[in-house]
Amino acid sequence: MFKFHQVKHIFEILDKMRCLRKRFTVSFLGVLVIFLLFMNLYIEDSYVLEGDKQLVRETSIHQLNPERYVHTFKYLSNFSGTINVTYRYLAVMPFQRKRFLTIGLSSVRRKKGNYLLETIKSIFEQSSYEELKEISVVVHLADFNSSWREVMVQDITQKFAHHIIAGRLMVIHAPEEYYPLNGLKRNYNDPEDRVRFRSKQNVDYAFLLNFCANISDYYVMLEDDVRCSKNFLTAIKKVITSLQGTYWVTLEFSKLGYIGKLYHSHDLPRLAHFLLMFYQEMPCDWLLTHFRGLLAQKNVIRFKPSLFQHMGYYSSYKGTENKLKDDDFEEELIDLPDNPPASLYTNMSVFENYDASKAYSSVDGYFWGKPPSTGDVFVVVFENPVIIKKIKVSTGTEDRQNDILHHGALDVGGYIRYFKQNRQCITYIRLGEFKNGNFEVSDVNQKIPFDVHCMRIHVTKTQKEWLIIRSISIWTS
Repeated sequence: MFKFHQVKHIFEILDKMRCLRKRFTVSFLGVLVIFLLFMNLYIEDSYVLEGDKQLVRETSIHQLNPERYVHTFKYLSNFSGTINVTYRYLAVMPFQRKRFLTIGLSSVRRKKGNYLLETIKSIFEQSSYEELKEISVVVHLADFNSSWREVMVQDITQKFAHHIIAGRLMVIHAPEEYYPLNGLKRNYNDPEDRVRFRSKQNVDYAFLLNFCANISDYYVMLEDDVRCSKNFLTAIKKVITSLQGTYWVTLEFSKLGYIGKLYHSHDLPRLAHFLLMFYQEMPCDWLLTHFRGLLAQKNVIRFKPSLFQHMGYYSSYKGTENKLKDDDFEEELIDLPDNPPASLYTNMSVFENYDASKAYSSVDGYFWGKPPSTGDVFVVVFENPVIIKKIKVSTGTEDRQNDILHHGALDVGGYIRYFKQNRQCITYIRLGEFKNGNFEVSDVNQKIPFDVHCMRIHVTKTQKEWLIIRSISIWTS
């Protein structure tokens, strides 16, 4: 049975939501744009209109007990459920189906500059029509100033009405009463306003992650002042495919802060709870590093070139200058390899943790072995036979230019047999020799009469130098 103060609390929340709706107005032009786009979508993109047509989702009936907050979250392994918080839906069409990738943005009012609209624009403009079908964008307007939120919602709905109607864009807000921001710790000699800013930011992201937990298979975290590479979704898909069979918690597509951090969606509830548990201890990017380590991913897995670039000039904290740029960013990604799923092995002596898989992955890293001898091999065995158009292998690095394959050849095999539970090709055809440590061949499918099961790098002469295989790139038809 409800107590009187509980009932009163519920009615206060409902009254706040009712007042917010009364205060929020959209210009006649904005309504007209949405109406016309909706009718256009009905004619041309009928897939959007399948199922429920309601404009606003039902708000969650679950609420967070303000007195409990996060101090009851004791064990990370138990953080599998969502956090009980009621969201306000500011611009919504229900997502019709689970998608491949959710892009999460959290935004607050800045003293100088506002980059949120440009960030959303970049996400959509840099995606093809087919890619747009596989992404959803969730914007958490996390500022407590309702007037600012109303202006931002009006701007977003007028500029991106088509994407809202198509179910690709949702704007939400987590109310202030759910934020535990009183009596914060003063860590690292930070001033009080800095501590409040970074603590609130952790909670902002926690509530955003919590909301996005079941929308898609994967989730990428962005800031609200970011520019995207062309076809970034396709690049992300290729990286995930190349890492099949590899355990990972976080993939990084930018080296800056919390830009471009990719997660499995099933890890989002745990990450949300983790941020809430330590929200006042340290900045978010530090916590993300600890989370990765606690789930047993020791090393950073970062993709190059970076897919996301910081474009803001003024920070969201006090409007201070922030000129950070990712020098590995490329806006136009040219001819990314496919690298189909495969197993890799070598009989060369591997140095430390520079194992064979790092040469084949699209992420930052390479294979490094001790001086190879005549007859040593580095073999790629594909999970399924593939039709290959092009192969490119690079050895050595800029700072170790002599650690190349001085004498070697590249072969492909088409017939598999099992030897002691390992799959191996029994016959190979030679495609060519390495020159100055590199190998590249095109039109492979026109040179060989079979689908390829294996690819082999074969050392043809002993060398005294160590060997770095920097990258193996394969393009399929």
